[in-house]
Amino acid sequence: MAEKYDLIVLGSGPGGYVAAIRAAQLGLKVAIVERELLGGICLNWGCIPTKALLRSAEIFHYLQNAGDYGLKAKEIEADLDAVVKRSRGVAKQLNQGVTHLMKKNKITVHMGEGRLTGPTALTVETDKGEQKLEAKHIIVATGARARELPFAKSDGDRIWTYRHAMTPKEMPSKLLVIGSGAIGIEFASFYNDMGAEVTVVEMLDRVVPVEDEEVSAFLQKSLTKQGIAIKTGAGVEDIKVAAKGVTARIKGKDGKVETAEFSHVIVAVGIVPNTEDIGLEKLAEMDRGFIQIDPYGRTKSKGLWAIGDCTPGPWLAHKASHEGVTAAEAIAQELGNEEVAPHALDRDNIPGCTYCHPQIASVGLTEVKAKEAGYEVRVGSFPFIGNGKAIALGEAEGFVKTVFDAKTGELLGAHMIGAEVTELIQGYTVGKVLETTEAELIQTVFPHPTLSEMMHESVLAAYGRTLHM
Repeated sequence: MAEKYDLIVLGSGPGGYVAAIRAAQLGLKVAIVERELLGGICLNWGCIPTKALLRSAEIFHYLQNAGDYGLKAKEIEADLDAVVKRSRGVAKQLNQGVTHLMKKNKITVHMGEGRLTGPTALTVETDKGEQKLEAKHIIVATGARARELPFAKSDGDRIWTYRHAMTPKEMPSKLLVIGSGAIGIEFASFYNDMGAEVTVVEMLDRVVPVEDEEVSAFLQKSLTKQGIAIKTGAGVEDIKVAAKGVTARIKGKDGKVETAEFSHVIVAVGIVPNTEDIGLEKLAEMDRGFIQIDPYGRTKSKGLWAIGDCTPGPWLAHKASHEGVTAAEAIAQELGNEEVAPHALDRDNIPGCTYCHPQIASVGLTEVKAKEAGYEVRVGSFPFIGNGKAIALGEAEGFVKTVFDAKTGELLGAHMIGAEVTELIQGYTVGKVLETTEAELIQTVFPHPTLSEMMHESVLAAYGRTLHM
């Protein structure tokens, strides 16, 4: 006899567990199925523990440069094992927090491998055997995993994915990072701060290629200054693994192939959705393994929904969580809740953050994309060096850039690089959701002294009114 629910969520990452909580808040009987750890990749092996690693590297960097702040710090050393232990402790604490939230919201947790047997039914392979579950609705939130290169299969010793890089067996002496997206650049920044000699290889013509071109150029210059070797327009053609390191053949933008030796390699070339062998073949429309959905998360099969990294991008934890809430509310509405009013996801209003040094954050269209979309634009930019708080912090590297529709004043996009910009970006994100124009932003009072004043100055700059530069 199958256990029956209003909603079953397959996967407990930042999309899945949030969807389950929101559905439970709306009075639904909810179950969640998880094969590994509650909280999924983000909480246990991604967003949160990597930020713990990067925080340790940041503190180490400041201690090494204590003299810049009138301080003395001698014999500073990094203990990689202790840094990793702290990171894992942070992940464990948050995993326990999700477990508590499941109990608090009376969500039944089934630990095991889930497989759909229909749009509203699945089986769970547990250590005690097979369980059959049924629901009025199912949300697939199975996430994704690191994409592997055919000639560079990860082994956990010399060739790493992000998971290996988070719990290294040893400190790399000479590290090759393949790919300069957020994951690649964050690990390049971390290991460089920890003392490794780092090389980044990117196939496209600039690092962090989804970002504004000026941000990419600024980051490359900054990373190079920090000692990281950057090779853009280049590709790794082959890797040979030996007992004490790897040999990589790298083809440069000039077509020449060089051979270089490294102690370790991190492969960060994208993701593969976890959608194979879970019963989706006839239930959902797929594109390169990603489940195709409407703006509320519906698939082509009635009762079957999908959210997060197993659906089209951007592949970000906060996008997954927002999709989870949207889908849960849409499901509650279908089940008769007349008070809930779900809103379709607007991908143009999803911010992106990269936690390297300096940090990167953005939302909306880049200047190039805005022009390609047919907008006549007004663009403003303001440097960190013109901000009193940035100078006081010793963080005068970076800038804030805003892009407006010249005809209407609509905020089209914002792009930042520098200290704490991952915290600042939400101000512009709220502005975009509220469909603000330059008029409201110019009239907004920004507190002094704060980094946020640069947001104001960037808007002013777009209209020829900047005050402090």
